[in-house]
Formats: sequence, C-alpha cells, structure tokens
Amino acid sequence: MSVTENPAAALRAAVREGRVPDPLLRRTLLTSTDPALGRKAGRILENLEVAEAAVPRADVAVLATCTAGPFEPLLRAQLVGAGLLPVLRVADYGTFDLALATGSFTQEGDPALVATVLDAGYFLPGQWSGAEPDVLVKHVESRLEEFRGLLAGALRHTAATFVVHTVPLPAQVRDGIISAGARGQVVRAWYRLNEALLGLAEKHAQVIAVDLVGELAEAPVRARDARLHRYGDLPYGDDALLLLARLVRRVAQARAGLSRKVLALDLDNTLWGGVLGEAGPEGVQLGGLYPGNCYTELQRSAARLREQGVILVLASKNDQDEVERVLTEHPEVVLRPGAFSVRMVDWAAKGGNLSRAAQALSLSTGSFVFMDDSDFERAQVADELPEVAVVSAAGDPAHLVDALLRDGWFDVVTLTDTDRERPELYRNRALRQDFSTGFTSSEQFLRALELRVKVAPATPYTVGRIAQLAARTNQFNLTGIRYDEMATRRMSEDEGHLVLAVSVADRFGDEGVVGALWVERTPEVWRVTNLVLSCRVLSRGVERAAVGRLAAEAAAAGAGLIEGHFRRSDRNGVAAGFWTGAGFAPAADEAPDADGTRVFTLDPAVAAGITPEWITLDDEKERAHE
Repeated sequence: MSVTENPAAALRAAVREGRVPDPLLRRTLLTSTDPALGRKAGRILENLEVAEAAVPRADVAVLATCTAGPFEPLLRAQLVGAGLLPVLRVADYGTFDLALATGSFTQEGDPALVATVLDAGYFLPGQWSGAEPDVLVKHVESRLEEFRGLLAGALRHTAATFVVHTVPLPAQVRDGIISAGARGQVVRAWYRLNEALLGLAEKHAQVIAVDLVGELAEAPVRARDARLHRYGDLPYGDDALLLLARLVRRVAQARAGLSRKVLALDLDNTLWGGVLGEAGPEGVQLGGLYPGNCYTELQRSAARLREQGVILVLASKNDQDEVERVLTEHPEVVLRPGAFSVRMVDWAAKGGNLSRAAQALSLSTGSFVFMDDSDFERAQVADELPEVAVVSAAGDPAHLVDALLRDGWFDVVTLTDTDRERPELYRNRALRQDFSTGFTSSEQFLRALELRVKVAPATPYTVGRIAQLAARTNQFNLTGIRYDEMATRRMSEDEGHLVLAVSVADRFGDEGVVGALWVERTPEVWRVTNLVLSCRVLSRGVERAAVGRLAAEAAAAGAGLIEGHFRRSDRNGVAAGFWTGAGFAPAADEAPDADGTRVFTLDPAVAAGITPEWITLDDEKERAHE
C-alpha cells in the first residue's frame, strides 16, 4: 500500500522511526485540501522527533483572538509538508491582548514566527445598531488603532516575524443592515480595516500580511461555522483554518529558504494544446478562444515568474527543429527561445534530463518544480527525483495557472535585484562554461575571467539579499546559522558586530551579492559566526578573497585574532576544509563545542596571501571599522 493510500500509517511509521516523512508523503500533506487529513496528520506529527541537522526547525507561536481549534495540527501538517520541523506553542485562550502587551509569547524563547488568528469579533462591538452605522464604523476604527498600538509594542519585545491576515466580514453583520447606503458604509469601513491590516507590512519590517479574505473568495468553502462559533468561540470552519495554515506555511517556507528557483515545463498539452508531432507547428492550440487562451495565459504566468527571477527550463519529448520553429515563428508564443536558461528537448527520460539541467545550472534538483500533463512522466520524475515538486497539467486547461501557483513554490519574503537578474545571471553562467573550453588549467581560466570582488559592510539595500542567502545557502554555509533579515539588520547596526556583503563581477557581467559574513568583534578578537557563498561562484577563490579583506580590516582595527567557525551539516561537506585552506589553524582545544562547532584561528597581522592572485579586490575605502 502506497503512502498516498494510507498517509496516516506512513506518518506513524516516520514518527516511530524518528525520521522525516519522505518527499512523496510530505507532498501529500502540502497539497491536500482535506482538513480531516490535515488534522489527523498534525496530531500524529506532534510527537515527531528527528536530528536537528536533518531538517530546518520552524519555531512558531500562535496568538488567536478566538479559539484556535484545529489550527495547530493543520499548521503542523503543513510545515512538515514543506520540509520543516515545527515547534508550535499556542497562547492560552483569551490572552491575545495580554500576550502582545507583555511579550509573554517569548517566555519559552524568541520564536522565529508569530502566527495570528484574527476574528471579526475582535474588531466588532458586542452590541451594535443597524440604524447607527457611524457608531459601528467608529468602533471598528478604534479597535484597529488599539491593535496597531499593541502590535507595535510587541515588536519591541521580539525579533520574530509576525503574520497577520485580512478578516472576512460576517454575513450577519452585512445582511443585518437593511439600508443599502448604511450597508455600503459599513462594508467600506471593513475594506479599510483589511487595507490597514495589509498595510502593517509596509510600516513594520517584521510583519508579513496575507490575504485570507482573497483565499476564501477563490475557494469553494465556507469561512464560518455558526454552530461552532456559538458553542466554543470557534468562528472559522476547518476549511478556512486550513487555508490560513497554508498561507502561514508559505511564509515559513520562504523564510527558511525553501523556495524553488527553477520551473521546468513540458510543451505538449502544457505550454500549448495538442501534440506537436501530430498537429504540426501550425496546428498547436495557442491564443484565441478556449482552450488556446488557457495555454497562452500559462505562458504569460511563467513569463511573470521569470521577471521575478524564476529560471525557466524546457523539458519536452519532441523534435528539436520543430520545437524551435514553433517557439520562434508562432505569433501567439509568449516564451521565445531566449526565455529558457536550459532546453532539454529530446526523447530521453525526463528524470535524467532534469538532473542534467540541474547540473548545467549548478543547482540541486530540490530547487526544481516540474509541470507536465502526462501521468507517466510525472510519476517517473517523482519516483526518480522525489525532491522535485511535481505539478499536474492534466485535466481542464482552464486550471493550469492555478495548479502552478496555488502552493506558493516560488514565494520569497523579499524580492531583491539579484532575484530579478537571476535568469540573466544563469545565461552568463552558460557563456562562462563555453568560455572555459580550451584552457590548459583552471587557474589560467580564472585569470582570464578577470574576477573582481567587493567586500563591503551591509547597507539597508543589501540586508534583504544577505538574509536571503543565509536562508537559502546550504553547500557553502559554514555553520548553518540562518540569520534572518531583522537579526542581520540589527547586527549591521551594532558596534559589536559586523555584517559584510560579498559581490562578484567578471568579464561576462555582474553577479551581484553572492556571499556574506557575520562577525562578532571585540577589540581583541573578531569571530566569524557564519560565512555563506552562493554555489554559483564556488571554486573561484571568492570565499578566500572575502576572508582576506576581513583580515585586513581586523588588522587595521588592532584585533589580535580572527576566529573562524565551522559546524558540519549533511550538505556542507564542500566547505569542511575551508579555514585550514585559508591559512587558519585549529584552536588549541580541538574538541568541537557542544553543538559540534569547530574553531580555527589566525593572526590577521600575518594574513597576507589569502586572496588568490587572479582576483582583484575592490579599492573603495569602505572600511568595516569606520
């Protein structure tokens, strides 16, 4: 029996064996629209314990203005489905304002995320008159201001990210006002309330606002259960709570750096209707009326994702010449050949083609989303590459865009300039690969690249990208500490810390910010608590150049020692020898710390020669101690 036929039994086995549920089972949890399955799975997973290094931890506090009900198990199932190990703490019923005012949600340690469950009753008066809409509107506005003040105060207690959401207006309020004008007045006030809740994200960097009202408008579910509301102050039905849990999971997934970077797309009956080999280039369905307009809209959606940094890959079993003809000549094609960073158009198995595409991009297949109409092709990829997120393009083409976007595979907390430029950066990577042929040694190739590295203190413009690198980087991540944007910003503004951004350019273009260092500094010792570098610039000596610049800064500041930290994970083996390779020596006490961290030291006064000769360091006088 497969895990999809009996997910509860498979989950119990994973909990019993102390392991993360397998990718297929996690995908079932992630994409399920059945709240009964989510509730059951969440309760089973409450006892899940795995080695911390095996999966990123999601420490979430839940603050509700009402009874949270099954929200906790639903959220737990969603977080596990996303590949996270949830640690959930739900504040006691009736303590919402108190928790915000006193910061009591931090008593067990600062959570990474605070998920709020907001009910309309929090903003509405207990008694109101349909004949006096002005009074009702003023009460809603007053409660909004109180909430704003409480939230602002709570943010001073914590570095956590708060997730707030829009709130649906109960039908009994809307329909309980019989005057059309008064009803419109109250509804407008409620729209202003939700606009203000969404606006909190613009006012506070620690707030992310999600649109539950919009989700409810699109989903065929009821927001409320009147009986449960009256019986136990549980205003939302299970379906609505599952939608909210999915929205919170998408935020946690993005914060943990689990967003996907690559969208691999089939052609026949996915990017266009029909089979090219049967219909011919002129016969494929694109544009015009249904169903051609459905495929055009999917191409437009993929193009919009590409504009935001998602890398497009073509994965099709077809004749290359025929595909090239359609992509180049068909007047309704949106995605022309240049839109795809890699094109795997042949008759080979798609699992192998996706692996080869990942290799060409120097990315893991775990960063891929694969969309195909064929049950066979999807099953083959899911079996061979279970870490790939598989999306079905089968069925009515009217649902193609929704199928691609509804699970939030590509969500990021902040869209950076580097994100927007990613497709161009990966095209440049292909040019570098072509350029590398004909050199007799790697050093000769690196010299010919004309590498330029800039190491500069973090600025308000680069903090977002630095935090993104901390969340997403796994291979060259020396300690696995994932400083989020708030923590990085605070460290960059603190005299006792230093955050450095590492940028790279070469003869083919500017790679942007590709690495970062987080440093604790005292007059005597500078400690590198983490160093991360994007895998796309590994093996060029960039990491050594960054440490070379840091050593020069430490020496100029009079520090007598630099400490480099390394903690082994299941994915950063490539970085294990970095500190010794850069001239650092193991600390006198070579035993790792309690958490497995090893310490290496170097006197910055004798640090000459760390930076490779083929790299030019930027000459701007942006000294870290200034």
